[in-house]
Parts: sequence; C-alpha cells; structure tokens
Amino acid sequence: MRPPARILVHLILVAGAAMFILPFAWMVLTALKPLSQTTQPKLWLPRRYEAQLGGREQEVVPGAAVTEPSLWVMQEGAKQPVALPEATVVDGAWRPQAGAPLPVTVVKRIPASEERPWREISDPSGAVRDVVAQASIRSAISFRWENFPRAVRAMRHFWRYLANTLILCILNVAGTVLSSSLVAYGFARLEWRGRDRLFALLLATMMIPFPVVMVPLYTLFRWLGWVGTLQPLWVGSFFANAFNVFLLRQFFRTIPRDLSEAARIDGCSEFRIFWQIILPLCRPALVVVALFTFLGAWNDFLGPLIYLTDERDFTLALGLQAMKTSESGATEWHYLMAASTLVILPVITLFFVAQRSFIEGIALTGTKA
Repeated sequence: MRPPARILVHLILVAGAAMFILPFAWMVLTALKPLSQTTQPKLWLPRRYEAQLGGREQEVVPGAAVTEPSLWVMQEGAKQPVALPEATVVDGAWRPQAGAPLPVTVVKRIPASEERPWREISDPSGAVRDVVAQASIRSAISFRWENFPRAVRAMRHFWRYLANTLILCILNVAGTVLSSSLVAYGFARLEWRGRDRLFALLLATMMIPFPVVMVPLYTLFRWLGWVGTLQPLWVGSFFANAFNVFLLRQFFRTIPRDLSEAARIDGCSEFRIFWQIILPLCRPALVVVALFTFLGAWNDFLGPLIYLTDERDFTLALGLQAMKTSESGATEWHYLMAASTLVILPVITLFFVAQRSFIEGIALTGTKA
C-alpha cells in the first residue's frame, strides 16, 4: 500500500475510533461532575465554582445571569429571593405590567450590565441563595471521585447484583464453551450420515430473531416453574449456540487430522482425543467464544427483565435501570453515570487482558479447510 493511501486508511480508523470513544469519555466525565453540571452538554470537564456566600468563600452553583440594573428582593410569603428589574420596583412594591402591585423587601441592589453581568448563585444543596458579580466567581477543573462510592450506595444492592451477574456469566461461559465445542467437534472431526445437512439446518436457526421465540420460551420456563429464578438465564447455554458452533467448527477444521489418527492408533478414545488433543490446540477460538458469551451475559437486560421478579435476583443491568427510575422521580445522573462506568470497567479490562488470544482466534478461524 502506498504511503498516501496508508495515511488515509489510518485517518479513517482514527476517526472511527474517536466516534466510539467520545460517548464513553462523556459518560466518565459526567460521572465526575456534580449533579448541577450533568445537564450542561457544552461543559465537558467538571468544574468547581467558588464565591462569597454567607460571609465566606464556599462552593456555589451558578444560575441565571442578570444583565441590567436590578434589585434582589424577597416577595411576601416567598422562601427565596429573586432578581427584578429596578424600574419595576417602586416604593417597596413590585409593579408588573399587568396586575396589582405586590409588596417586596429589597435585599440588595445589582448594578449589572451586558458588559459586567451579575449571576444568581446558591450553595450546592440549594439552601442559601445570593447574587454576585460574575467576575467574582472563580472556577477550576475539579473531579468528583467521591461520586463512585456514593453511586455504589445509591444502587442499594450493588454487591448482590454484582454476585448475581458474575454467577450468570460463569455458568453461561462454562455451558457455552463446553456444549458448543462438543457439537462443533462432531461436525468438524467425525464422519456420519446427514452431517452437512444438519449443520446447514443449525446455521438456519441463526436467522430466527429472539422476539419470535420469546413467548414460547417464557411459556416453557413458566411451565417448569423457573420464572422468578436465575435458571432460564443460564440453562440454555448448555445446549450449544449456532454461531459458536460454526466458529469452533471452522477452527477445528484447521487442525491436521493426522493428530487424531495417531491418537486412535495409540488407543485413545474419541472423547480423550477431543479433551486432551483438540481443545488445548483451540485455546484462541475458545477464548473468543468465552469472551463473546461473557459480554452477552454481562450486558443482558431483556432476559433478566423478563424472567426475574425478586429484586434480590436482579443483575447489574436491572440495577442501573432501577437507579434511573428512582422513587423520588428525579434521576441523579452523576451517580447513574458513575455506576455505569463501574459496570463497564470489568468488560474493558477483560478485553485488554484477552486481546492477544481474541485477535489470534479471529484471525486463524477458517484459514484452512
């Protein structure tokens, strides 16, 4: 490949990688913000604002800007002061364009202008409010690392959800690797009548979308009395998966048959050939299958949503959904993003740990018939 074409390809790959990295970076940075900054899409980096409030320097939350001479007043019966245009307050009363004058108490005059606006501020809890010159508000980048332990506490049963998710991942990986490798070995290394036709039928099942079989599966598991337990989420993994069988079959076909023939001459049984000779040579392909299965079980949301009824059996995916629909009705986005970051970190770590075997398994699969 010529240098200009190589540079173009690299630029396209970098641009594609950036498109996938940006949402993840936004999630992590949002997890490090205070709640008041999570709804400001233009503010990527979390910041800490400080100003004179209550007679001392403390953290504040900036609000609306005041760009004309105004008065900071307290209306009768109100709990918080508001900024009103100076011209509308006459003789201790606010005179709107329509309606009767309302008595107010002037707290502070705001000599604001377009060039030097003032800004409403409050403390992080919103209990104390004031208005100060915008130039007097100081800001600096500040990461709220405490959001992560608080997010764990906000997801009430985080550790139980984590244990349930790990149990499902381990059972699914074990069942899928074992069953798919056994079936793939039969299709790739054994000669029997109707093998190719049955393999084509197996591949055809990949075209059936899950919503088509969702109701029949639910009916079956309900008849077995498994709805409300973890069993529907892992038992099926011990019955092989068409895609994994295809992937492993293609890899098994690259292994010379002379190894199996030599083992048979030495008296090895077929299962011993499979277990002690073929599987150790297929480690890269098995890692690929295990990684795909782990990711599917870890990120699965629809399955637990359908079959689980007891909150103690929930997985991390359902726990995140519960955080979004809290009883208070207000979503604490910084905690939700922090919990999402914690949930996705094991997946990223696992991928980088198994990256070499993963790439090797994908690259070698099907390279030789």
